Amino acid sequence: MTASNIPESVRAVAADGTQLRYALMELSAQYPDAIALGRGDPDLATPPHIIEAVKLAVRDQRTAPTPVAGMTALREALAHKFQTDNGLPVDADNIMLTTGGQEGLFLLMQTLLDPGDEVLVPDPRYTSYDEAIESAGGRMVMIPTDHEDAFNLRPEAVESAITPRTKALLIVTPSNPTSGIVTEERLRGIAEVAIKHNLIVISDEIYEKFLYDGWKHFSIGSLPGMAERTITLNGFSKTYAMTGFRCGFAAAPKNFIRAMTNVKAVTTGPVATISQWAGLAALNGPKEPIETFHRIYSERRRLMMDGLLSMGLSFSDPRGAFFLWTNSSSVGIHATELSYLLLKEGRVLIFPGTGFGENWGGYLRISILQNTDLLHEALERMRPIINRYRAAH
Repeated sequence: MTASNIPESVRAVAADGTQLRYALMELSAQYPDAIALGRGDPDLATPPHIIEAVKLAVRDQRTAPTPVAGMTALREALAHKFQTDNGLPVDADNIMLTTGGQEGLFLLMQTLLDPGDEVLVPDPRYTSYDEAIESAGGRMVMIPTDHEDAFNLRPEAVESAITPRTKALLIVTPSNPTSGIVTEERLRGIAEVAIKHNLIVISDEIYEKFLYDGWKHFSIGSLPGMAERTITLNGFSKTYAMTGFRCGFAAAPKNFIRAMTNVKAVTTGPVATISQWAGLAALNGPKEPIETFHRIYSERRRLMMDGLLSMGLSFSDPRGAFFLWTNSSSVGIHATELSYLLLKEGRVLIFPGTGFGENWGGYLRISILQNTDLLHEALERMRPIINRYRAAH
């Protein structure tokens, strides 16, 4: 990395993935015409029937606080969703609402971990997991994944990383940042490892509705012997374009849900009531908006894939989610420097791979969460910069 090319605000946090991403977002605010291909927040409009449900709840004064775990009707609807979509044997008492999926992650780590406990985490990863684990006194142990295997998780890699201090394994499928998935065959092998070594499995499935090219989502908690040791995290933000509603949910054994609820009771309390009404409307409403979102993302994904290939940039197979995990090593400069130059010279905000783990200085995470006109424009802005620095190196 050529440190002199990077402002101090970015350089000072280069080793902290989460802070690095926020520093680049703050820097991008200096460029009003910047095209943001960084964050994973859907840019599409929340479906109208969800907005209407919120209006009616406010009009009818249905805004009083709910039980800390969430309103019963919503937890019952979520139990039905988990039963029918994911094959999980749950009822309402296995479910709790969280103030976004990220709070769910923090709550479960505070509930699950004792100081010194180890959590196996795939690398690369969304670095909010780091902070949640470390805040509870836990220790991360990285599980390597690789480009050639589409960043699928290998059961043998999981098993080889287990020590006497290992308590849990984190699985993220589809993945942020790689857009890879953990296939059903691998999940079956991982379940055998988890049962053999008595591991808790945390399964983050927030991108479950967005898979492409015939790939299918599979929930590890549906396998024999796994319901009693699996905590499944999800939320409304990605599926229904409801990021700002801050309404996530978790499914877990009942004793664990009670323990998480006790922590939430003395921290944030119940999820905002109007957000819960929005979630209930999302679950009970038409499914066509999800299908429409999927078509839009599929078109954008193909556009970006074609554009990056035309620049000579490769990427891992993007089987799900909203990202292209792009190999930028051919450009010849570190990904953090390249991200800064793309922002400064091209007015395109893209996160470097080091925002998702220190080993990924040759990668960029590029999102597809802009309309096609802006994606075309972003590609045209990127092209001369990529070509110029590749030629110079």
